[in-house]
Amino acid sequence: MEQPSELRAVARLAAPIVLAELGWAGMGLVDTMVVGRVSSEAMAAVGLGAVIFYGVGMCASGLLLGQDALVSQAFGAGDREDYHRSLVNGVWLALLLIPVVMGAVWAFNPVLPLFGIRPEVLHATWPYLHALIWSAPGLLLYLALRRYLQGIHAVAPVMWTLLTANLINLAGNWVLVFGHLGAPAMGAAGSGWATCFSRIYMAAVLAAVVLRRDPAVRRASWRPDAKRLGQLLRLGAPAAGQIAWEVGVFEVVTILVARLSAAQLASHQIALAVVSTTYMMPLGISSAAAVRVGFGLGRADPRAAARAGWAALALGATAMSLAALALLAAPASIARMFTSQADVIAPAMTLLRISAFFQLFDGLQVVATGALRGSGDTHTPMLCHFAGYWLVGLPLGSALCFWHGMGAAGLWTGLSTGLILIGITLTFLWSRAARAFPVLK
Repeated sequence: MEQPSELRAVARLAAPIVLAELGWAGMGLVDTMVVGRVSSEAMAAVGLGAVIFYGVGMCASGLLLGQDALVSQAFGAGDREDYHRSLVNGVWLALLLIPVVMGAVWAFNPVLPLFGIRPEVLHATWPYLHALIWSAPGLLLYLALRRYLQGIHAVAPVMWTLLTANLINLAGNWVLVFGHLGAPAMGAAGSGWATCFSRIYMAAVLAAVVLRRDPAVRRASWRPDAKRLGQLLRLGAPAAGQIAWEVGVFEVVTILVARLSAAQLASHQIALAVVSTTYMMPLGISSAAAVRVGFGLGRADPRAAARAGWAALALGATAMSLAALALLAAPASIARMFTSQADVIAPAMTLLRISAFFQLFDGLQVVATGALRGSGDTHTPMLCHFAGYWLVGLPLGSALCFWHGMGAAGLWTGLSTGLILIGITLTFLWSRAARAFPVLK
């Protein structure tokens, strides 16, 4: 009867996080849909600017993932002082990252023209990106507070904050993009500022939640602790590296597809939007896995930690198997949600069918990554993602695309192969780690 109990615990923790992740994806979707009513140049600017900021911001946010293991293990052990220390130093790490992220994104301004981007798109991209730059403080502080709250099993505030932030973002887009309520019509830049305000809101709300939920945080020492910062960086740096490998390979593939045709690129963007949405389900479950595994180890109950990881893998596999069935059953209907152009729908259907075959393994790899992170292992997923994507997936996909004339389908076949290998390998390595828990304890 213990396994179903852990399954329920993981599911209760994962459900709000999954909804939060879907809300996160929805925010970008709203930006794209709203500015799409302004012009194709504005939509292209939002897409380009979001890719740049997302690439930098998400790699930086990976450095905060070390909180998952440290906070959840201390929470499991009942050591309030220790998980408060991780909160304090997580906030300090976020503060230190703010100028790094802002400066890195700012550095793209002089180099963007070198990519051959059309002048009218560049003209709209920089104001949008400029607005997003100022969202970095809110975003990074929100992420630091979110990792802490998830680590102590307080996930409902995270969900509600993101869902309400979507309403603020939608309202901000309506006012600032189109110039309603006396505001100037700012186009793509208005969408950037709407996103910026929503991220500031998210950070402010979670800060209030933390202080209200645990008033003892006010009495904690808020001086930075070099030792704890070092622990966060040792755990977070490999996680950031893993995100960099994953984000980077899809950005390279997008550049390669752009060399083919407009229809191929559009079909690639459709497939990428769909799989990015399905990915949110196991991503939320992965966070729950990290927390529950860390919690079990913190309580000196390695068997519970192992059960938590396997329960999360079962949930992730189930969710992504259903996603795969949907992609196989209705690829045309899904593609038509994005476009009515027949020359785009046909290749998009092919890519959606290919992506159906890696859904299960995508779910396994991201959940296994979370389970390993909860045990304090962030190096193994980084190495597996590098090998799977960059040594197998990208070279194979490039060969199929350009040498065998398969186009975008070739690139996606290569990535699918790499993802399948990553999923199998990480599941095996989690199995080995879980068997070693009782020995370690």
